[in-house]
Amino acid sequence: MSELLLDPRLANTRRIFLRDFTLDANIGIHLAERRGVQRLVLNIDVFVALAASTPRNDRIDEVVDYDFLLEIVRRRVDRGHINLQETLVDDLAREILSGREGRPGVVAVRVRSEKPDVYPGAAGVGVEVLRFREAE
Repeated sequence: MSELLLDPRLANTRRIFLRDFTLDANIGIHLAERRGVQRLVLNIDVFVALAASTPRNDRIDEVVDYDFLLEIVRRRVDRGHINLQETLVDDLAREILSGREGRPGVVAVRVRSEKPDVYPGAAGVGVEVLRFREAE
């Protein structure tokens, strides 16, 4: 993570994060995974321009309200079965970067998905993606 913070595109940003959010999801390609849900752990970092996240009057409408992260995750998982963790992290990153739902100023997002119960002896297996908002 420390190398990421050296990227000049993240200068003058604030990091909003959702850490170790654990939920049950219908995800996976194997028959056993398709028959039910399994534990999934998500970590999301959202980098927001300071101009869009520095309150002057200590009011929520002056910043990006991080409640939207849970809403996006739940909405995507509730849509139904997902084969790949890669698909999930790409979908979440795309939606977070879209700027909809009053989220101006989002510069970049990092989404990490991890299945903690797949391999005995391993804390987890997963994927991570880092995306920057395209220049407008």
